[in-house]
Amino acid sequence: VQLQAFGGGLVQAGDSLRLSCAASGRSFSGYIMGWFRQAPGKEREFVAGVRWTGGTYYSDSVKGRFTISRDNAKNTVYLQMNSLKPEDTAIYYCAADQSIVVRTTPGLYDYWGQGTLVTVSS
Repeated sequence: VQLQAFGGGLVQAGDSLRLSCAASGRSFSGYIMGWFRQAPGKEREFVAGVRWTGGTYYSDSVKGRFTISRDNAKNTVYLQMNSLKPEDTAIYYCAADQSIVVRTTPGLYDYWGQGTLVTVSS
């Protein structure tokens, strides 16, 4: 079972970036898919989550700027990030949770990707 996140990079404040997370090894049918991030010296924090049916949930810090979506046929989840700010700089991780509701606690997720670095310069 593997989750592979990619799409990170160095951008300027106000730019957009789209992250992708491809799952392999099994189907994540019915799983909640989430994005988390971890900035240097800080704890990993919830960013966004999407249910199998497409329902979404966002942290207050990204609401209105980020959009999470999933393509179940491709076993892939996306994070469209717009109006990026320097404080969005972090390693972004995708994760899968065998739950029916979106949960924000990292320790409750069952599978994790390796992370992709997003750096936003001012």
